[in-house]
Amino acid sequence: MDVGDFLIASPTIIGDHDFQRAGVILVDHKTSGSIGFIVNKKLEYTLNELVENATEPFPLYYGGPVEQDNLFFIHRMGDLIPNSTPIRDDLFWNGDFDQVLDLVNSGRILPDEIRFFLGYSGWGEGQLLSEIKEEAWVHIESVTSEDWMPIAKEDFWKNQMVALGGKYLIWSNAPENPMSN
Repeated sequence: MDVGDFLIASPTIIGDHDFQRAGVILVDHKTSGSIGFIVNKKLEYTLNELVENATEPFPLYYGGPVEQDNLFFIHRMGDLIPNSTPIRDDLFWNGDFDQVLDLVNSGRILPDEIRFFLGYSGWGEGQLLSEIKEEAWVHIESVTSEDWMPIAKEDFWKNQMVALGGKYLIWSNAPENPMSN
C-alpha cells in the first residue's frame, strides 16, 4: 500500500456514520500508522464561512473523525504552495496556508484544484491492514485525481462499486440504508 492509494468502504460498514460509503485517499502510510481523507462527504459549510480571511465559498469535506476542528487540504498546485507534501503525480497535501488563502482570494486556484477537509481518518500501527483483511476496506491503486477532485463526485463510492464489479456490483444501486428499502 502506498500514499495516493484509495480505500473504498466495503458495503459491510453499514451503520458506521463516519465511513459508510466512504472513499479515502491515503496521504501517509507507515508501519506506525496511516492518515487519509474521506473525499466524497461534502459538508454544508464553505471555506469563507469558517476561515475569517477567506473570501471565496470553496466547498468543505468531512475528512474523518480525527481532529475535526482542524482544516487540511489536498491540492494540485505543487510548488505554488510552499511546504506541501507530495502524494502522487500531481497531488500534494497541506503546505503554507497563507499562500493558499492568497491563491483562493485572488482566483488563482479553482475549486477543482484544491479540496479542503475538516478532520482526517487515522489508523494506528497494524490497524488498517487488519481492517483490510477483515474486508472492511477494498484497497485500490488506480484512482486518479480526475475521479474525485472535481467538485461534487458524490457518486464516487457508487462508481467504485461498479468498477469493482462482481459481488460489489449489486451494492452500487442499493439505498444507503438497506433497511429502508
